Amino acid sequence: MTPTVPLPRLLALVTLVAATGGFLFGYDTAVINGANQYLKAHFSLTPTQEGFAGASAILGCIPGAMFAGFLSDRYGRRKVLFLCAMLYALSGLFAAIPRTFDQFLAARFIGGLGIGASSMVCPIYIAELAPAERRGRLGSLFQLGIVIGIFLTLFVNAWVQGRGDEAWNTALGWRWMMGAALVPALFLFGLIFVVPESPRWLIQAGRIAEARHILEQVSGPDQAQREIAAVQEVIGQEEGRLSELLHARFRTPLVVAVMLMAISQFSGINAIMYYSTKIFTTAGVGVQDAFMSSVIVGLVNVVFTFVAIALVDRAGRRLLLLIGLAVQVAALGAVGGMFLGGVKGVLLLAAILAFIAAFAMALGPIPWILCSEIFPTKIRGRAMSVATFTIWTACYIVAQTFPVLNDHPAIGPAKTFFVYAACSLAGLLFVWAKIPETKGRTLEAIEQSWGKDR
Repeated sequence: MTPTVPLPRLLALVTLVAATGGFLFGYDTAVINGANQYLKAHFSLTPTQEGFAGASAILGCIPGAMFAGFLSDRYGRRKVLFLCAMLYALSGLFAAIPRTFDQFLAARFIGGLGIGASSMVCPIYIAELAPAERRGRLGSLFQLGIVIGIFLTLFVNAWVQGRGDEAWNTALGWRWMMGAALVPALFLFGLIFVVPESPRWLIQAGRIAEARHILEQVSGPDQAQREIAAVQEVIGQEEGRLSELLHARFRTPLVVAVMLMAISQFSGINAIMYYSTKIFTTAGVGVQDAFMSSVIVGLVNVVFTFVAIALVDRAGRRLLLLIGLAVQVAALGAVGGMFLGGVKGVLLLAAILAFIAAFAMALGPIPWILCSEIFPTKIRGRAMSVATFTIWTACYIVAQTFPVLNDHPAIGPAKTFFVYAACSLAGLLFVWAKIPETKGRTLEAIEQSWGKDR
């Protein structure tokens, strides 16, 4: 049974750090959507340059995710969180004051480094501190932070836009949109001063007394001693090199991590998050109605992330993934069919919302949770880097290909959404065949299970 006592203050702060990292992830990813048209006018951008403005942060995510794993395994999770907060703050500042377009791109690339690094380290940090019976719910708060960041960005941009006319927004408004990220970045920076290092990282670094003090605050002296003993036992069996991921024992979790992250993007989620207004406009919806439909998409995304938080430690990761992916296949197939048959309006919106709801309760949060659970302590950071490198590379591919596929006369939106439905079907079959249940199990028990027949 999950205990009903309130979370210890320390664990609450740790969870807030992960959620704030997720919020900055969401805000920095989505803020460009409101600023794009004014950037284009201010810097007289060509269509190619406009594409670079949108993609520059994503390009920073890829090396950010790659190198953060090595850094977090070598120097600790908390130090990398400090680095993330600094990168977010620097990006928010410099993206608000550039004198040239190249300076703006550099600032966004810095922000992308922060997004990539935080997408790797935040799920690990909360997973390594959370009790096994609460790890799913607390890990889901990282995804909740992301979707709230994306959703609130829409309203921050709208509020800034309303402060002045077109000329004011072209000269200054977009700068305030970008600079608003400074506030949560500084909040994250301050939070890190009052949270501890990951106790599992401390144990593998030989700092047992520090780890025991932290674990006792989270779970009590007896449970702390049991966890220390369990971590020491499995660490003794680990080499601590990235090459260990290629050993037969951990080949399966590596495939699980890479496949889940790739499927989460190739199901088309960011085609909708980045281009929802374009999708609804293509379907013949007016611009104002398309904007309001995008607001509803964001709201559903937030609401069903709460569903994931409520169910992930009760129903389990595997069951939620199976249900969510089954609904995705049906919803995306329906969207493709409606575009093929010229169906517009409420039915199209309902099908897209069904996909968003299914994604938010399953394929949105659960890959982050699972990938933070299934690898050894010594290489968890580097392994998570492989997973986040996969998701950001796939995200970039989807973001770059959707406009081309959507506008191509031989493909169009119908076939594009059929492709996303096929990817979701592949994901459903993969989860059915390969994903074990991890709810309620310690990280060490999950790790040891890969060496056994299941």
